[in-house]
Amino acid sequence: MTAVTPRSNRRARRVTILIMAALLAGRGVAHAQNGSDQQQSTPSAAQSGNPSLDQVVVSAQTISGPQQAPSQGSLVATEPQSVISGDYVHNNDSPLANYTDIIGFTPSVWTVDPNGPGMMENLDTSIRGFQDGFFNVTFDGIPWGDSNDFTHHSTSYFVASNLGSVVVDRGPGTAATLGDATFGGTVAVQSADPYRESALTAYVADGSFNTLLAGARFDTGQIERWGGTSAYLDVQSFSTNGYLSYSGLQRSNAFLKVLQPVGDSTTITFATNLNKLQQHPPIGETPADIAAYGPAYSYNDNPDSQAYTGYNLDKITTDYEYLGVNTKFDGWTLNNKLYTYAYYHDGWNGDDVNGQLPNGTYPPGEIPNGTFEGPNDVPGERLYNNYRSVGDIFRIEHPLGPGVVQLGAWYDHQSNYRALFEEDFSDNDAYNPTGNGLTGTEPTALDSADRIMTDQLFTRQGYLQYVWQPFNAFSFSAGDRLVSFERLLDAPVNQNTLTPLYYDETWQRNLPSLDAHYLLSNNWSVYAQWAQGFLAPNLNVLYTTNPAESTVRPQSTTNWQAGSSWASDRMSVSADVYYINFNNEIGKTAVNGISVFYNLGGTIYRGVEYEGTFVLWRGLSLYTGGSVNAAHTKSDGTWVPDTPERTAAVGLQYQQGAIQASLLDHYIGFRYGNSEDTIPLGGYSTVNAAFNYDFAHTFGPLQDLKLNVTLQNLFNNNSIYFWNGTTVGNQNLFFTVPGRSGMVSLSARI
Repeated sequence: MTAVTPRSNRRARRVTILIMAALLAGRGVAHAQNGSDQQQSTPSAAQSGNPSLDQVVVSAQTISGPQQAPSQGSLVATEPQSVISGDYVHNNDSPLANYTDIIGFTPSVWTVDPNGPGMMENLDTSIRGFQDGFFNVTFDGIPWGDSNDFTHHSTSYFVASNLGSVVVDRGPGTAATLGDATFGGTVAVQSADPYRESALTAYVADGSFNTLLAGARFDTGQIERWGGTSAYLDVQSFSTNGYLSYSGLQRSNAFLKVLQPVGDSTTITFATNLNKLQQHPPIGETPADIAAYGPAYSYNDNPDSQAYTGYNLDKITTDYEYLGVNTKFDGWTLNNKLYTYAYYHDGWNGDDVNGQLPNGTYPPGEIPNGTFEGPNDVPGERLYNNYRSVGDIFRIEHPLGPGVVQLGAWYDHQSNYRALFEEDFSDNDAYNPTGNGLTGTEPTALDSADRIMTDQLFTRQGYLQYVWQPFNAFSFSAGDRLVSFERLLDAPVNQNTLTPLYYDETWQRNLPSLDAHYLLSNNWSVYAQWAQGFLAPNLNVLYTTNPAESTVRPQSTTNWQAGSSWASDRMSVSADVYYINFNNEIGKTAVNGISVFYNLGGTIYRGVEYEGTFVLWRGLSLYTGGSVNAAHTKSDGTWVPDTPERTAAVGLQYQQGAIQASLLDHYIGFRYGNSEDTIPLGGYSTVNAAFNYDFAHTFGPLQDLKLNVTLQNLFNNNSIYFWNGTTVGNQNLFFTVPGRSGMVSLSARI
């Protein structure tokens, strides 16, 4: 177990990297989105407003409002969307930003990233109050996530420099929307395409909390002798100490994308992403710690403490690959993507980093068959979470009568090995017995296990949908999707019970949907939608001696929503209303950083959302957006946790000649941290700013030299903004808004 590089060793590296920027600089990936040599993304939504093969992907047909808009609605979508272009991402967000940071200012969205943007795995992202695990996340149209609770690891896969756009789709989608948890919406992350021209690129960034980033990208350009092949390889690495003490992160990433045209009607796409991460993930502070050590306290450098940074460490390696084929023939349009992705996680953590549990003792509820070697030995846990998914998505459509028939299928199999062992960190990670009844003469891994299990999730979905279009301006879609989830658990040591279990169960449901879309004029559309949603129970329902007796049932929703979008060169406005009837909602909290699930029962979600961009004068535009949200349980009317009563954003964008700048104030309203409405959290706002300058002239071999400055939390708000459960001693854990930070980036092209 090793900690992130100390601050004292960084200054020389920083100077070296900045010198390299002046000597080697190629064009930064961030700048490439504005370049004339960028290859445009293939459109994936029809002008009629009906989603096609890849459903939620930005195209020239999707938006037609002011180019300066941070986010805007879609004229063709049949449900509320916020479309965030690559231009905005690369000019205004920190170069470290995860997709969760990027979408944080859009209506009804709230994200929690207490170590600074991109400097730790996002603790919570909610859309309309639906937390991570209740909405879909896709990369290039492929759903991905953990099989145990359908959540996502925001730092473990894709980096901002490789993103072409991000779309927040706040609705269940149509029957053709594939994913595990679609009823809460879809965050569609789209990769950038290769440039048309060959280019060598380098970029560097330096920022707060001893943060350093360096990367390089090579584009082949279009290779005509190979039929127009184009590709790029982007490699980057960054390290940071983070805002919170001893909670640093180191990350290396490589991304390759290849586009191969075949004739005039077929494109083959191959992409692969490799990511290696080392982090010290914080779990929060008690009120006493905040008062004693300040809002930035997390871990320490004392090896005799359970809060020692070296004892609280994740080492994560991931990969993500797909091979896609898009073709048209005899009136048919076909899209197929074969993919695989993997997540390999080795982790360590002190049993209680907040000091409620003394050294030499076990957490409450554990009955050890042995004792520590010494009364002051440091108790800890070693975990393994290793999985791989393999799947395929097939879509096909064809005109039929006054419309289009669409059908498709998705298959995914994820196999996940999960293990957790009690260890003595003071004694070379010696095993500590847990009381699982398996102890022999000498403690072994099996004796010390809190869990040893292999769980498998088989996801099978198929859909049939007809898009009826009696005339060009109007369309009506009706479809049905059959979803099937099968969980299989093989556990020598099952979590909670510490006894063996082998179990297999399948849940399935039909999910019908209806939507209507009307284009009132070339720049004004209205839509309405009704759809049903479904989510299989989390893996935790099998953490019992007899899962067949569990009272936990699948979660289901019925969604209604309607809205309108209007766009011109000088203004874009979108607004919508929604009502969601949720049956059997499962909530989640944490104890010492470990997720604990509970049943909220029936809940009702409803709200109003809006966003708009208005060009004021000569490159200056105003963005406003926000929502009024409500989510209550049916039984007693208590507030659903982590649902802000409102969100709001207002900001200015300026782009004229070589200069681009922005200033954005984002507000999150009052909410409760827990389901009993006993932990109120007040509203807060943060202000972010960005400045970009494109140098018009070249510097020797350097072209398109660009300076980028981003500032987060400009006024250094340190309010308590998130409740992260409790310690093992039942003390509340909180996070504060991460303090002011900034990054300075340089990029250019040879």
